[in-house]
Amino acid sequence: MSQDFRISNRSNFQVSEFILLGFPGIHSWQHWLSLPLALLYLSALGANTLIVITIRQEAALHQPMYQFLGILAVVDMGLATTIMPKILAILWFNARAIRLPECFAQMYAIHCFVAMESGIFLCMAIDRYVAICQPLRYPSIITEPFVIRVTVFMALRNFLAPISVPVLAAQRNYCSRNQIEHCLCSNLGVTSLSCDDRKINGINQLVLAWTIMGSDLSLIVLSYALILHSVLKLNSVEAASKALNTCTAHLILIFFFYTVIIVISITHSAGMRVPLIPVLLNVLHNIIPPALNPMVYALKNKELRQGLYKMFNLETKGN
Repeated sequence: MSQDFRISNRSNFQVSEFILLGFPGIHSWQHWLSLPLALLYLSALGANTLIVITIRQEAALHQPMYQFLGILAVVDMGLATTIMPKILAILWFNARAIRLPECFAQMYAIHCFVAMESGIFLCMAIDRYVAICQPLRYPSIITEPFVIRVTVFMALRNFLAPISVPVLAAQRNYCSRNQIEHCLCSNLGVTSLSCDDRKINGINQLVLAWTIMGSDLSLIVLSYALILHSVLKLNSVEAASKALNTCTAHLILIFFFYTVIIVISITHSAGMRVPLIPVLLNVLHNIIPPALNPMVYALKNKELRQGLYKMFNLETKGN
């Protein structure tokens, strides 16, 4: 038996490491997933780096909307880097073992970056609401100090609130099993191995999800409902179309981000007997948005596109 599994079936001592089994049900060919995942990771790093550099260098992009987009790009790179190196190590080098402190640190970082991404989506929704519904007041409301304050608030909220997740997980006793049917340290995957009562972990996860993600999503939906109501009252079809077009990219990314979270939650709550589905969704949720966000915004946003053209000394072509 491999040394990786040496403590799998013993129950008389506390484990010192977990074994990440990767993608359940497809162990024999999961290494073929490494190429598309590696390409997505490199795409996420490269595209988001370009977004950050372009926004920093182009004076025309020194506006709140693009500042939030730059922050989102940094968060996306952090989220992708939190999970992808370990996943690729599992797929390429069979490096399945992960020590408990490293596992809990990854668990914390995932929660922080996902919550931060949700918070930035909310900031961008508020920015669009003020720009479309209260355009005359926009310069006095969405100022640089406002961007700094709301970013600091989101960082404090999203890096302090999730501390309870790894702290509670670290207090559990893992005395019988150490194999996780996952390729990252998810809270539910790790605590399912505990030989203690883990009800408090589930309650804490639920409370965090509702207070952070639930409140963000509710406010985002409210913002866009008010935007839609305002746009429908416009007399000009062209003006209405232009207003909605500025929100399209944002809505596409929000839909994917929250839909996958909801599906993952439902599959876990229902005790789904096909573990590959929530695991694969979890991984894709943490790598596709970082790769997709900059591409969608670059395609849908004329000013950002022009900034990229200028940075590469390309001629701007149409809209």
